[in-house]
Amino acid sequence: MSRAKITLSYNGSAFMGSQQQPNTDNTVMGHLIAILHRLKITATPKASGRTDRGVHATHQVIHVDLPDFWSDLQRLKEMLNVQLPSAMRIQRIEWVHDDFHARYSAKRRVYRYIIKESEINPFEDNFVTFVPKINREAIADAIGCFVGTHDFELFKKSGNDLDHHTRIIYRAYTYSYKGYFVLVFEGNGFLRSQIRLMVGFLLRISAGKATKEQLIEQINCLKRYSTDIAPHNGLYLTHIKY
Repeated sequence: MSRAKITLSYNGSAFMGSQQQPNTDNTVMGHLIAILHRLKITATPKASGRTDRGVHATHQVIHVDLPDFWSDLQRLKEMLNVQLPSAMRIQRIEWVHDDFHARYSAKRRVYRYIIKESEINPFEDNFVTFVPKINREAIADAIGCFVGTHDFELFKKSGNDLDHHTRIIYRAYTYSYKGYFVLVFEGNGFLRSQIRLMVGFLLRISAGKATKEQLIEQINCLKRYSTDIAPHNGLYLTHIKY
């Protein structure tokens, strides 16, 4: 067997999350595994990480060990794309060293969160978070507080059973693009729903319901001021850096 790296994108609104689940087949990995089995590929694929229900990916990475008879990666890509749901698309498949691991070899993960100052419209509702008004300056000023090494215990979803909550945020910034306001987070890893909780706090600051000083206190685990969690539809996994 030889190891291959698969880069794929998906519309998260079509699935119940990326991770395989016992109570539903409608997950990103569930569909991929089913089709790999049809193609006589029985090794279990491993993803760089999970995304929750409704969260999108433009560059999710998965590795899988291929049997020797699958040497034509272009043909494999075509066969997968023909059978996968239209909300999923394989972008490329490439050979990697046998010690490559989609999750454990990853150095940095990049997410974007897309906001629009507008009334909700049905054509973008699954892909953008709409808010009545955005204080862009306040969010741009506060988002940098996340940069650095922090214990994000107060920015995790209940039920997260990890032993430690320390993560490194290398970059956190905003930009505007064609009417959209985009928040970017780059870190070595993120707790479950961490980014949506961070965005939820920033939206409170934007609405005048919280302050930058309160955000700093919550980052430092001094006091919890917000449990607001931003909607899933605005969040995208956009890059895995190895």
